[in-house]
Amino acid sequence: MTQKKMQMEKISGPQNIGSEGDDLYEHFRFVADKGQSPLRVDKYLMNKVENATRNRIQKSAKEGNIFVNDSVVKSNYKVKAHDVITVRFEHPPYEMLLTPEDLPIDIVYEDDALLVVNKAAGMVVHPGHGNYSGTLINALAFHFDNLPNNSSDRPGLVHRIDKDTTGLLVVAKTEEAMAHLSKQFFNKTTEREYVAIAWGAMQEEHGTIEGHIGRHPKNRLQNTVYLDQDDLDKGKPAVTHYKVLEHLGYVTLVSCKLETGRTHQIRVHMKHIGHTLFNDQRYGGNAILKGTTFSKYKQFVDNCFKVLPRQALHAKTLGFMHPTTNEFMRFEAPIPQDMEACLDKWRNYSKNSIS
Repeated sequence: MTQKKMQMEKISGPQNIGSEGDDLYEHFRFVADKGQSPLRVDKYLMNKVENATRNRIQKSAKEGNIFVNDSVVKSNYKVKAHDVITVRFEHPPYEMLLTPEDLPIDIVYEDDALLVVNKAAGMVVHPGHGNYSGTLINALAFHFDNLPNNSSDRPGLVHRIDKDTTGLLVVAKTEEAMAHLSKQFFNKTTEREYVAIAWGAMQEEHGTIEGHIGRHPKNRLQNTVYLDQDDLDKGKPAVTHYKVLEHLGYVTLVSCKLETGRTHQIRVHMKHIGHTLFNDQRYGGNAILKGTTFSKYKQFVDNCFKVLPRQALHAKTLGFMHPTTNEFMRFEAPIPQDMEACLDKWRNYSKNSIS
């Protein structure tokens, strides 16, 4: 990132705190919900900032880096409805210090306006807290010059998928393509189909899961579904359409089509209906959720976990209108080898062991 760009990210501190707020860079910004009950700002940030510890947050407060409504606060400040909470430091966010890296990218399509990438498991899409290198954005910055920035200053990125989810992403190469593609995702006119292995024998062959998705109130690393009218402001509307592809005894292979694109949407929605994704560690799918108590079965599942050491989720199909030609384009990425190997194990097990 150029020095000019870095200066654009620098913000001036509020007038009422003098020099304390000058020349600081904003790292985090949150606006408290209208239903927010009084809560210490250190606890509030613990629930909002992934991987942050309370000691680290309290240290930041002592050093004058936590602001509420543009005023420095101590760690015991009680956050209330509509407060604007920011965390600012003298150095820019590490994710803005983008270092190009010569990393392999599986490009399935490319033209002057865009490219479609088949992301491997284990690759984070963009730099963020705890992942400042080795990401898809680091790789794109090495292989392509002058990619347009999205609204979060992430070059080329139109949408994203989780670190351990495999599959298709479209990347914009021009400002026009960025605007056109982003509008399609906003208007929900893109086609996105995932395939997943879920715990349990699903009774309904197809269905729709609806429910606002927001941060889990007790586990800050998870999201959850909010259905009560009074809680809807804690999340954003989310809709997932699913269809059973294959019954495999104690697990089911399903197709999930996204109508919206919330963080962890499929993982959260499937858990909500009682079918947590297989080996999804964050949401408890790395435990034996369905099946027998036989030791041989436990060994079988452990072997499946070793074959597929991540959540069983793959972004298989991606469709969108080309921003230049207005032609609808659809791409498919085959189920990756680790997930296919796990499926084969379940096919053999269900055929031989479950009546």
